Amino acid sequence: MPRLSEVIAALDALWPPERAEGWDAVGTVCGDPDQGVTRVLFAVDPVQDVVDEAVKLGADLLVTHHPLYLRGTTTVAAGTFKGRVVHTLIKNDIALHVAHTNADRADPGVSDALAGALDLRVVGPLVPDPTDPEGRRGLGRVCELDHPVTVSEFAARVAGRLPATAQGIRVAGDPDALVRTVAVSGGSGDSLFDDVRAAGVDAFLTADLRHHPVSEFTAVRAPSPLALLDAAHWATEWPWCELAATQLDEISDRHGWDLRVHVSKTVTDPWTAHAASNTDTSGAPN
Repeated sequence: MPRLSEVIAALDALWPPERAEGWDAVGTVCGDPDQGVTRVLFAVDPVQDVVDEAVKLGADLLVTHHPLYLRGTTTVAAGTFKGRVVHTLIKNDIALHVAHTNADRADPGVSDALAGALDLRVVGPLVPDPTDPEGRRGLGRVCELDHPVTVSEFAARVAGRLPATAQGIRVAGDPDALVRTVAVSGGSGDSLFDDVRAAGVDAFLTADLRHHPVSEFTAVRAPSPLALLDAAHWATEWPWCELAATQLDEISDRHGWDLRVHVSKTVTDPWTAHAASNTDTSGAPN
């Protein structure tokens, strides 16, 4: 049975904490370095439902993509939402470890997992990491499809391959335009619009797209129109959990640790319902 410190060292080798953005909060949130680890659960969000799942599973370690405390705190009182999470973890001897933007930049990383879920061939990073001489690490990925499809067909593929959410997939652009190349970025991606335009792709799949950035982006037609596909944040990052679990399984086999590694199926996307509006946009609002 490996100690927590040994498992964390292996995870840090996959996603070195020094490669995280300066504003990020990655690494181990709680846990005794000397405690034994036999069962690990991967999830996107360190919310109470996921922690309760870890307790029920008998996990010793919960690894999440999103940080619990991104902006710091002055209390872990159990009367607060995040404090209750901490109390539940510690009472049940469950460690919490976070790999966020360091997992985004990794090779393979969050966007590789997203591309893999959609059967896209990764050509390279959208925003290369200048510290990587091989040019494989970085934010986002530029990908190719095995054959051209329309924007609407690609949107249907995304909707069918990613976990179902109330939002589904929103599209900005000509639904009949052909897509041969795609940029993908798990999580919030409208800060990458300039890089997407420079990449010369036909479409960009990401999450959390906002009205004004999208309006301004789609207004620029040169050098060619580019479709935007907006999926739920959680759905674009969940495939990484399966990738990360596979990576830890391989490490466990190599070291003879016999870890039991699981991926949470709990849907932590906060939106619970979607009411479709009238699709006739030719006239005035109803």
